[in-house]
Order: sequence, then C-alpha cells, then structure tokens
Amino acid sequence: MATGTGLDKLQQKLPKQYIDVGIAEQHAVTLAAGLACEGMRPVAAIYSTFLQRAFDQIVHDVCIQNLPVFFCLDRAGIVGADGPTHQGMYDIAYLRCIPNMVLMAPKDEAELQQMMVTGVEYTQGPIAMRYPRGNGYGVPLMEEGWEALPIGKAEILRNGDDLLLLGYGSMVYPALQTAEILSEHGIEATVINARFAKPLDTELIVPLARKVKRVITLEEGCLMGGFGSAVAEALLDHDILVPLTRIGVPDQLVDHATPEQSWADLGLTPPQIADRILQVFGPQPIAVG
Repeated sequence: MATGTGLDKLQQKLPKQYIDVGIAEQHAVTLAAGLACEGMRPVAAIYSTFLQRAFDQIVHDVCIQNLPVFFCLDRAGIVGADGPTHQGMYDIAYLRCIPNMVLMAPKDEAELQQMMVTGVEYTQGPIAMRYPRGNGYGVPLMEEGWEALPIGKAEILRNGDDLLLLGYGSMVYPALQTAEILSEHGIEATVINARFAKPLDTELIVPLARKVKRVITLEEGCLMGGFGSAVAEALLDHDILVPLTRIGVPDQLVDHATPEQSWADLGLTPPQIADRILQVFGPQPIAVG
C-alpha cells in the first residue's frame, strides 16, 4: 500500500523508518502497538475503510494499553470511482466509541501539516487523523515553525447570530460556502472548524449553541454515531435542547461514482445544504445547479 498512502516517498528518504506489512491491517496495528511499548512513536497510515478490519487490535492492543500510536486514515469520506468497498464512511463512528482515542480532521493541507505535528508529539495515548482523497485547496504550506494544535480546541472562522454551522474536516470549506449563500438570503451564520470530534470543544460549542439556538453539523461520513451525533450528545449532556440538523451520509451505501456525483446524490454540495436550511428558515429555496 506504499503508493496508495504516499509512503513510497518516505520509503525513499527514510528506509530504516519504513515498514511495509502488505495488506495486513491487523498485523500493522499490533506491530505499531509493539513499537509503542518499546518507546517508539509509530505512525500507522491505513485507508479509513480498511482500518476497520483491525478494530479488535485497535481496542485490545492499543487503546486498552493507552499506547501512543498515531493513526493516519487516508481516503476518509467519499472516494469516488473505487466503489463501495473503499468509501471511508465509518471511521468517526467506530473510533469515537473507544476510550482513550483522540480524533481529529484538518480543514485543508496546511492544517494537515499542523495535525501531523500534533499526532507525532501527542504521547498521552492513541490519536487518529482522517483526511480525504484528492487534491488540497492550494493553501500555502508552512516551511518552518510547525506547532502542535491544542487537543480538543476548535476555531471560529465566521461570526453570525442566526445559525451555528459546525464543520468537521473536509466539510469546513463547504460550511463557509454555505454561509456565504445564506448571507445572500439574510441569514448570518457562525462557522466553526471543529478540528476534533473527540474530545469536542464544548467550551466553545455549548455557549454558542445556547446563544444562537439553531445548530447544523456537517461531516463527510456516516451520520449514525458520527460527528453530528457527538455534538448532539454534548448538547444533551449540557441540557441544551435547540433545533439540531445533522448533515452527512445517511444510512445507505455509497456506490461507484465520481465524488462530485456522490456529493450531489447525497445532498452535500453547498447550494443543496443552503437550500435545506432555507426551507427551515422560510425563504424561497435557491436553485441547485
């Protein structure tokens, strides 16, 4: 899997720090756990959809021992022409339920750099980062001075009093685009880059939800047990009963198609998301082209 994960470049530059176990995810996770036991800092780069094969090892060999293994989940979300077997839909749900696990997702390639530093430097236990297949946004990368992100801290990207949009990972930029469309219809949204699905930044999210009183979550993964579910649980735990809409992949398999086709079929394009929100708020729906 060296080429698919991009580790062929690492293999060329740091051959003594690269181990290819082949398509053997269970062994890869157990090996990473063993390395962590010996004081090393293993990074396990595995497709989101194939890491689920090693769920038992994640639980028993890594999380129960609270070992500092850094999981890099490639192809998280919609993957397009690889078909239903490669869709990375379930990693948020199947990792979020495990104690000791930290979950994060970057909004763009520059934040991915920061999260790489965060994952390597985090030594309190296991941590996972999901990122999508495809190209970045063209955001300038950092040449030096990389710093780890504070664990469990989100950021505000846009302020508004009518709606709270919480984007996770690849859905942060669509959240911003959705907010701009809504602004044209007189609805001003606060947009949050959640960064972490576990732990959630409840210090930021809870007061904003209580103030704004209408919450939308956006994720490129299954809705059942996913990021939106985490937000719903957090709001309920804080006795906040406000309208909450979770937008993501419903309880269905995503079939062979281009990513653009899949996003449109699932209603995940910014115009479609804005249209859904506007139907709740009352103005005429916008055209979805």
